[in-house]
Amino acid sequence: MEVNKRSSSSSLSDGTIRMIQGAILALALTIFLGNLMMWVIMPTFTYYQKWVPVLVAATNSTFFDIQGPIMMNFTFPILFIAVLGCIYVHLEKKKSDIVTSSYCNKDWLKILKKPKLIKPLGIVTWIELFFLAMFIILCVWYFSAFVYFHYSTITAYAATKGVEVWQARIDRLALVIGLTGNICLTFLFYPVSRGSSILPLWGLTSEGSIKYHIWLGHMAMTLFTIHGLLFILFWAVSGRLHEMLKWDPHYISNVPGELGLLVGLILWITTFPAIRRRMFELFFYTHYLYILFMAFFLLHTGMFYACIMLPGFFLFLIDRYLRFLQSKQKVRLISARVLTCETVELNFSKIPGLEYPPTSVMFLNVPSISKLQWHPFTVTSNSNLESDTISVVIKCEGSWTKKLHDVMSLPSLVDRLEVSVEGPYGPASTHFLRHDTLVLISGGSGITPFISIIRELIYMSSTLKCKNPKILLVSVFKNSSQFSMLDLLLPITGTPSGCSSNLDLHIEAYLTRETEPAPEKPEPLRTVWFKPNHSDAPITPMLGQNNWLWLAAIISSSFALYLLFVGLLYQYYVFPMDHGTNKVFPYHTRALFNMLLIVASIGIAASAAFLWNKKKSAKETKQIQDMADSTKSLNSLLAYADQELESLPQQSLDKSIKTHYGRRPDLKRILLEVKGSSVGVLASGPKTLRHDVAAICSSGLVENLHFESISFNW
Repeated sequence: MEVNKRSSSSSLSDGTIRMIQGAILALALTIFLGNLMMWVIMPTFTYYQKWVPVLVAATNSTFFDIQGPIMMNFTFPILFIAVLGCIYVHLEKKKSDIVTSSYCNKDWLKILKKPKLIKPLGIVTWIELFFLAMFIILCVWYFSAFVYFHYSTITAYAATKGVEVWQARIDRLALVIGLTGNICLTFLFYPVSRGSSILPLWGLTSEGSIKYHIWLGHMAMTLFTIHGLLFILFWAVSGRLHEMLKWDPHYISNVPGELGLLVGLILWITTFPAIRRRMFELFFYTHYLYILFMAFFLLHTGMFYACIMLPGFFLFLIDRYLRFLQSKQKVRLISARVLTCETVELNFSKIPGLEYPPTSVMFLNVPSISKLQWHPFTVTSNSNLESDTISVVIKCEGSWTKKLHDVMSLPSLVDRLEVSVEGPYGPASTHFLRHDTLVLISGGSGITPFISIIRELIYMSSTLKCKNPKILLVSVFKNSSQFSMLDLLLPITGTPSGCSSNLDLHIEAYLTRETEPAPEKPEPLRTVWFKPNHSDAPITPMLGQNNWLWLAAIISSSFALYLLFVGLLYQYYVFPMDHGTNKVFPYHTRALFNMLLIVASIGIAASAAFLWNKKKSAKETKQIQDMADSTKSLNSLLAYADQELESLPQQSLDKSIKTHYGRRPDLKRILLEVKGSSVGVLASGPKTLRHDVAAICSSGLVENLHFESISFNW
């Protein structure tokens, strides 16, 4: 067995780190299963007849009223798992990358990781199907147990409400469906928390988990819509339509629930592909309505019913606020490379301490094009080869990217472009180095994630002198103008001497709409250089080098602050009013105070951590700014870059490229002929291409193929 190692500065051995990570995973799984049992027990008589009375009795002398015990049961465990996840991912960064040729063969979960094509879910693994089935079972149990619980006393309830039994059944059914929808809402925000530790703890990334957010969103809104319609039906048949205008200060308020449903329906309608793809800006702007939706939801239910979904939303708010703080700084855009295929590579300045793995993504905002729109793009640079710059590639495929390309195509009109960024975000670890052979299959601009992988392998082969996997890059383009995307495989600067000779790279390029080579030689890459303002700063880590440990501190301290603030509110204001006067503190006012205290706690903790790390990196940032502002430095960089552009990329890659005209690749033949005990197959590009590759890898014809899909196309 061959073993290759990446150097590590960690004082802990890999074996020790793996043991600690294993213990963290075991503890996190145990806590999650315990929390899951709480969800299972909640809709039962045991919970309401035995547990709730104990909690109510205990609240007479507690600091938080009944909300405290419920919150500690359902919110604290998940936030504790998030803190454990931060420690786990921090240790993952300290671990050296052990590459074994037999790693994938020993993976006892490899059968469960095989891809399956299931409509309308798309590409899923058996593990994903298992957890999806478990989630559906949980929802079915929640629904059936609550129906049994409420229908067992339906006669007494109907008499109390003064309605017929069949009418009371509609009322209770509507309530149960709403409670089931709350389960979907509980998990809705985890996939869109880009910097959260929950996803990488289980080996997931935010961009790869967007499909879960979509599934959960559809399920939640379907259930909430039925929930609202059934209540309207109940009010209509029982002659109580006036209750639609009821805002009960001591229980569930109907008006905010109806407003929340209306806002949710507007948001939901724009998410369907027919609208989202044709009118993306409408989809983008209406998605901000989630703020109103969540506000109305909390005013509708109060904090008692919201505690079960609070941890996911709490972590999302932390992530969203940190992204807001990072995006306030305008970053230093150095240059842009413009390709003939309406593609632009943007090169930003960064501090050397900002490290990121291959296939990372970065979100960009250009205020001159749109003040609100943020778009994700693949990072093509390598943090080891290009320590001072970070690059993204942008293909012109929509109105926003078209406007950006137009700006870059007319450099005489602009010498500075104001840009804000969020990220970069990437997987906690990369596994492609553990394969004997890599087959990278891309369509069009889908090649961009593979640029960062190839650059990482260049660094590994030339600097660390370790054995790299053989690489077969199969790229499908429409015409020869898109062929220039291959020129981006090597960076402008930083490529070590003899890098291509150390890399076993073969490129099969397919031009589907051209039957022979173009008679005219394609235009070379054109570089546009910018003159940033002194206020433009290089991109820095959001929370410094130990960002995951800082995130753990933010989660812990913000929740502790929230509990302190809520405790003081209840001890000195709510509790005396409820028990010392004839008044009862309104439910919706409690929810409003809780919302404000959550925001205040997160704002205080996250701002303090962000500003502390910003102050620590200010000196390094100033040094980079002074160097970039030097005319001599800029002129030397221009001269060096021009020299590199003329000679390096194309000369290094020409011998590795085999071009095919007028046909598409026979993917089945290519994959079945690949040799190696472990073959990593990565597909990026159009949905049909990814689905075709997934179908071949899951066919069972060969056992050495390990598939992974990389795409933002949902």
